[in-house]
Amino acid sequence: MTILLFLFGVLFVAVGIAVSIALHEVGHLLPAKLFKVRVTQYMVGFGKTLFSRRRGETEYGVKAIPLGGYVSMIGMYPPAKDGHDGDGAVRRSSTGMFQQLANDARQAEAERLQPGDETRMFYRLPVYKRVIIMLGGPFVNLVIGTVLIGIVLVGFGTAQATTTISSVNKCVVPASQAAETGQTDCLPSDPEAPATAAGIRPGDTVTAFDGKPVTDWSQLTAWIREAAGEKTPITLLRDGQEIQTSITPILTERPVYDDAGQPLLDGEGKPVTEQAGFVGMGAATALVPRPATEVLPAVGENLQAITGVVLHLPQRLADVAEAAFSDAPRDPNGPMSVVGVGRIAGEISAMDEIPLEARAATLIGLVGSVNLALFVFNLIPLLPLDGGHVAGALWEAIRRTAAKLFRRPDPGPVDIAKLLPLTYVVAVVLMGMGALLIYADIVKPVNIFG
Repeated sequence: MTILLFLFGVLFVAVGIAVSIALHEVGHLLPAKLFKVRVTQYMVGFGKTLFSRRRGETEYGVKAIPLGGYVSMIGMYPPAKDGHDGDGAVRRSSTGMFQQLANDARQAEAERLQPGDETRMFYRLPVYKRVIIMLGGPFVNLVIGTVLIGIVLVGFGTAQATTTISSVNKCVVPASQAAETGQTDCLPSDPEAPATAAGIRPGDTVTAFDGKPVTDWSQLTAWIREAAGEKTPITLLRDGQEIQTSITPILTERPVYDDAGQPLLDGEGKPVTEQAGFVGMGAATALVPRPATEVLPAVGENLQAITGVVLHLPQRLADVAEAAFSDAPRDPNGPMSVVGVGRIAGEISAMDEIPLEARAATLIGLVGSVNLALFVFNLIPLLPLDGGHVAGALWEAIRRTAAKLFRRPDPGPVDIAKLLPLTYVVAVVLMGMGALLIYADIVKPVNIFG
């Protein structure tokens, strides 16, 4: 059963990513057709065509390698001003090979033209229409990611600590001692945990502390930290019956947390601690639906985190390579391939100790986060990514605007065919990055479960 659940998680994310890629390409296809550009192909995947069908002037199909997709539009490369390289011939120089690449691309593009295509070529569109077409794909991913995260937050909720006890410690271990020694078991010298001494059991629900109603776990934690050394009455609900007892929080070294509930770290990366009351019991968590107003802020935080990874991608990839080929640990917040994402999805799906509702929410959220990552990644202003085409269109608008202001001749469209060598380099780098991440996800997978 565990294997089946694991495979279900992998399949769920694989199908989710495949559908996301297909819809990304629809985001390019629809505005292209709206603006009358002739689209010859709509393909999901690369390599050998497994299935295709022609509808009208467009061939729709699926290819063998499910690592992306594309929409093929005519007129992506404008012709050279004089039909060659701007000077009437291919130059015989150190750049001759690169010029030949550009000319070959233009020639291949010209051979696809049909009568009536003169006004249907991509490069002839106004800049804003080209930008809309190229941003259509990433925009679809942004919408998908926002909707899925909205389903998770509003429909399922986020894990919140409740006032029900999930675990009770047998003893108290100072935070610094645990950090230095990695101690997990009780020693004879360790004092008994106040929660154990008070007879508190997992499954009990705390309803009052020192005569004050308890409605929130963080509220209860704050009261406990302030009540060190004081014998305090506490009210529990166990199996429908109210139980009155008392508890004396022990003064010990505890971590300091920020407003987000994360441990504060000092300049050396060590947890900041303070002397505070502690009883040794943990809260059970439950999914609590969030208001719709929290969806966009959550999406914004996710985008900010993804952007941080992309901006520091070279260093992040170096860290991944170091982890893959050494004993260095893998950063759980670093980049992953689809193999790593699928593995995590399978592990989550197979965790019987996690409620089914929570597992479903996590898988949906995982697909949503992948879509947000696709949105950010495709905005990188490098060809062959969508952001590269957008950058070319915007540069063309800047050149033409400047020409008008200074009363110079219209410089014409930007010839992105001249950027093909850089495009090939970027494509090779992307393939190498993908290969590295896949290798690392196999030999040194990310461990997000401790």
